[in-house]
Amino acid sequence: MVTDPIISRFATILRSGGHDPLMAADRPDEEVVTTLRDADVMVCSRMTEPMARAGTGLRLVQVTGAGYERIPLDALAPRTAVANTSHHGRAIAEHVIMTVLMLSRRVLRTDRLLRQGVWESVAVDPDLTLGDSVAGRTVGLLGLGEIGGQVARLAAAMGMRVQAARRDPGSPLEPGLELDRVVSMGELPALLATSDVVVVTVPLNPHTRGLIGAAELRRMRRSALLVNVSRGPVVDERALYDALADGQIAGAAIDVWWPTDGVNRSGATLPFAELDNVVLTPHNSGHTRETFESRARDIAANLTALETGRPLRNVVRAAAGA
Repeated sequence: MVTDPIISRFATILRSGGHDPLMAADRPDEEVVTTLRDADVMVCSRMTEPMARAGTGLRLVQVTGAGYERIPLDALAPRTAVANTSHHGRAIAEHVIMTVLMLSRRVLRTDRLLRQGVWESVAVDPDLTLGDSVAGRTVGLLGLGEIGGQVARLAAAMGMRVQAARRDPGSPLEPGLELDRVVSMGELPALLATSDVVVVTVPLNPHTRGLIGAAELRRMRRSALLVNVSRGPVVDERALYDALADGQIAGAAIDVWWPTDGVNRSGATLPFAELDNVVLTPHNSGHTRETFESRARDIAANLTALETGRPLRNVVRAAAGA
């Protein structure tokens, strides 16, 4: 059973290998609960506890993205494996660089003014503050997983210096990945103080919730930018809004929001949309055709592996006895 509306668009790939999944993205939760009693696999981005309790025969819950915080693991039967997929690192890294360039060159402001008939340029206003090139500036990464590694590669290609804070700074880097320095999360204050762009990529967990608050934002340079492509609650909402409104930092790109339901069309409880130093996107930084085609191929491969008794990819919870 496939309940994810996005991955449902790639049903042709899911059906490769002779699979015939039940496409149920448009079905209400109550109907999904009833149908799950006969299902072997659920392909989803979220799962309710009633669904988990009903799916006693599930052999696999296949999450359609990297995050599985919306899957009630404790409510699943012991024999149910859980796997995820990713393939969004490059797309999100491109989004990060795009928004950094937009903020550095004030693209939103000049676009808005030109639509109003205002030609804002140093050619006509010699006192106008110029935008900044990103070459030579320092990116500070919070986290160095798939997304962080891809951001590091693109930032270095743009001529930027790259440093990162991670839980285990001594663990080996990916082949070909070179950084100016890698520090522990305990050295986060120093990284914030020496970065022109801070990119948040860590997962949301009890250790990272509220990782960036008022004190951390005060350590950043007034000319610095913050980009959050992680989860909203990693950054304190009020502290970030105040820092942007007061000019404590120069700008921010926000792709993730604070409500934890994963789909929030209002975006925030504070008026970020009224600020002119932010780029706001609806948690779509990883949404490219390549991302979802690759995820669909991963999922189809896991369906085949489950059917033929071969090992599953990207297991985050093994079935009991496996």
